[in-house]
Amino acid sequence: MSRAPYRPDHPVDFIVIGSGAAGGAVAKELAVAGFEVVVLEQGPYLRGKDFKHDEVSTVFLNQLTNNPKRQPQTFRKTEAEKAKVQFSVGYGREVGGGTVHFTANWWRLHEIDFQERSRWGAVAGASLEDWPITYQDLEPYYTKSEQDIGVSGLSGSNPFDAPRSKPYPLPPLPVKSSGVLFDRGAKKLGLHSFPAPMAILSQQYKGRPGCVHCGFCMQFGCEVGAKSSSMAALIPVAERTGNCEIRAESYVRKIETDPNGRVTGAIYFDSAKREVFQRAKAVALCANGVESPRLLLISKSKRFPNGLANSSGMVGKNLMFDTGTQVSALFDHPLNEYKSVQVTRVLHDFYDSDPKRGFFGGGGIDARFLETPVQFGLEGLPGMPRWGSEWKKTAAHYYPRTMALFSHLTCLAVEQNSVSLDPDLKDEWGLPCLRVTFKNHLDDLKTMQFILDRQKEILEAAGAEKVWPMPIGEVTDSVHLMGTCRMGNDPKRFVVDRFHRAHDVPNLFIVDGSSMVTSGRQQPTCTIQALGYRAADYMTQAAKRGEI
Repeated sequence: MSRAPYRPDHPVDFIVIGSGAAGGAVAKELAVAGFEVVVLEQGPYLRGKDFKHDEVSTVFLNQLTNNPKRQPQTFRKTEAEKAKVQFSVGYGREVGGGTVHFTANWWRLHEIDFQERSRWGAVAGASLEDWPITYQDLEPYYTKSEQDIGVSGLSGSNPFDAPRSKPYPLPPLPVKSSGVLFDRGAKKLGLHSFPAPMAILSQQYKGRPGCVHCGFCMQFGCEVGAKSSSMAALIPVAERTGNCEIRAESYVRKIETDPNGRVTGAIYFDSAKREVFQRAKAVALCANGVESPRLLLISKSKRFPNGLANSSGMVGKNLMFDTGTQVSALFDHPLNEYKSVQVTRVLHDFYDSDPKRGFFGGGGIDARFLETPVQFGLEGLPGMPRWGSEWKKTAAHYYPRTMALFSHLTCLAVEQNSVSLDPDLKDEWGLPCLRVTFKNHLDDLKTMQFILDRQKEILEAAGAEKVWPMPIGEVTDSVHLMGTCRMGNDPKRFVVDRFHRAHDVPNLFIVDGSSMVTSGRQQPTCTIQALGYRAADYMTQAAKRGEI
């Protein structure tokens, strides 16, 4: 079919701002349901031919991510400090968002994640809350996401997993050396590693080829389409309906409202920096956990003087960062971890919080090798020579024999941790830049130390010759961006309701990492997409009933 594009003065049914894990799902579901959809994505529309195994352009020159030269940021630990220019939050900036270049870990949340406040009680200095939904509410949408995009895994292999209605659609990816060694160390300690659920095709699925194990996966786009990004798996379905128009390089500067407080559309800069106003009957804001609150705060009006949908004052508050620890290890034989996907084994024995530890928090651990060749050459490992023939000799020996255990941990919501508008710094389009305020809760740091000790034990049990633990410290940057427009039933304390409708604006929906009430264990993409599917289902039914 070929009906889109739409005229800006034509009020489409929905504008979707952002095209990542949530935005791609929302756009696809609404378009398939027959609604007119315009997707506004601030980055370019890249395809497989555009993705190269070029570390300089992709990693160092921000081909796929936000560029601090065009969109600078400021950072401070507390509100009492003067924020300084510092890159602290990264996200995907192209059609497909972060799903284009992510590692593709695809963990569901556990049942406990939705009810931690009820289970453990309040945590002093934190804003720990229960979700207004349960795992059971979200399970059908986890399943729909997995079946739609293609996820590889082994159902029932994780003894701590929540119930699921269908197995993974594809078998797990082949185990790598790091996974074999992880299995060995875990087994010796009585722990339970399992095949990693990955949003990467282990074999052909829905016309897309299986993984070719090129080794350029995390941080890179997939040139063959085996990574189950929104760009590869969902956006094409939306476009084929004829109902969905993707407008790349469309940088939204304001969500417009009428005097009654209803959304009327979005004003954006096109690729030539010309302003365009696209009219719409409703807007789904799916930018990400920092750009969504930023846009709401910019979208002030007489009716919303403190920012759109912000009568609670909670827009931008309770920012949760990507907390984790890393232990690298050297083995006496080549592992060749630079090949294939990053992760093939995961462990959830320490996922749940445990009062016996004396602090709140838990996490998962996976086995991987984080460094591409150029990155390894520049950064290396502690104690490596930094130049000359000894550097070459050591790097050549270490690179094929090194692996790491990487952890993904709880990050407690703290109200003072936030996204706000910097009063002085502007981006390339003249809009206020992000000002990030973040300081880890003390329990986050205790969780980091606890899990780091477990990682060392596992690697030593696996036979590592030497281990290098990453120093524990407060986190100052993140790519998992959560909690700034949290969902909840009380309009005075939460920004959106249990279906992602803004409490203040009946035809505005906010669904992305900002909706998350707790951080889970730092693999949010699977949940963000499931929330997108669930929100789209509600939007579809509500629109058909005339309730939007």
